[in-house]
Amino acid sequence: MASPMFRKNSVYFREQFEAVFHNSSVVVKSICLAVIVGYFISFSTSAFGVLSVTPGYIMPPHFWVWSLITYPFMEIHFWDVAIDIMVIGLCGKLLEPLWGAMEMLIFFILITTCVAVSSTFVYLFIYMCTFNIEYLFFVHIHGLVGYVAGVSVAVRQVMPDHILLTSPVGKFRNKHVPVSVFFLVIVLSLVGLRSVYPCMFGTGFLFSWIYLRFYQRHSNGSRGDMADNFTFASFFPNVVQPFIAMVTNSIYTFLVKAHICKKMVRKYDVGAPSAITISLPGTDPQDAERRRQKAIKALNERLQKTEEETWPLLEETETPVDEVLKPVPEPEPTVAAPQVAALSTTAAVHT
Repeated sequence: MASPMFRKNSVYFREQFEAVFHNSSVVVKSICLAVIVGYFISFSTSAFGVLSVTPGYIMPPHFWVWSLITYPFMEIHFWDVAIDIMVIGLCGKLLEPLWGAMEMLIFFILITTCVAVSSTFVYLFIYMCTFNIEYLFFVHIHGLVGYVAGVSVAVRQVMPDHILLTSPVGKFRNKHVPVSVFFLVIVLSLVGLRSVYPCMFGTGFLFSWIYLRFYQRHSNGSRGDMADNFTFASFFPNVVQPFIAMVTNSIYTFLVKAHICKKMVRKYDVGAPSAITISLPGTDPQDAERRRQKAIKALNERLQKTEEETWPLLEETETPVDEVLKPVPEPEPTVAAPQVAALSTTAAVHT
């Protein structure tokens, strides 16, 4: 019984895999191919050490800068390769039609580079605090964990309310994925697994949000996404959102005063024919996509309800043809009451 089920599932996953990558661009196919090749190269310990980012070797005097390009494709487990390919395929299916292949490549290069550099400085700081040389030469930053975090943030930006799982506790949506996976990675690190992943996922989460929030260029010439439902505090549960919003708003105010970030500007179109139009720079593409997703979801739910409802049958009474063709009798003339009284008086006189 398990064999037919396994065969059926394998056929289904193969068809989905072929459908995703058959319509994908050269960028998606190239990244997937590089991850597969890097997995087989990682069987060599010496090659893995050279091609992954080691904090002690990327800094002078060694200066192994090529590892910033090669480290994302170094995976040491097959299931990591499978997860990476699934995420890249998801990115090619959901984000590439909205962004384009070039923007997707820019996002990949930017996030992977920021993750490697920031993680290196984190481990250098840990070494300065502990003087443990293992954090310099025995830590290897590798894999697409940081990019996976960036994709989860981007998908949460495009489809925040999409339901992934329904449970008795509640509904698990796209907006819950980044923080949930981040805490899962921290738990795995505490039990002795994936010690380098929390740093990579956390930095990928942070830098991808900063890029999408403030710097991503859109087709209408605007930058970023200043929507209220894409704030940094909105990623966390409602209980802690006020505290996180207070901290992040203070940091944002400082960055604006330091001219690192631009202040949000509201534009008023007074010359609009209907009414005053208020627009925020950077919100048009994302808000339009969110409205489209919500409209599609509402339409699907309405269609499902329509299909489930049983409409009552209307009883039609057919009129025979003879009844239709039968002439309508003319109404008999009615005599008014005074005329009836006059006729009665005349009859009485003649008698």
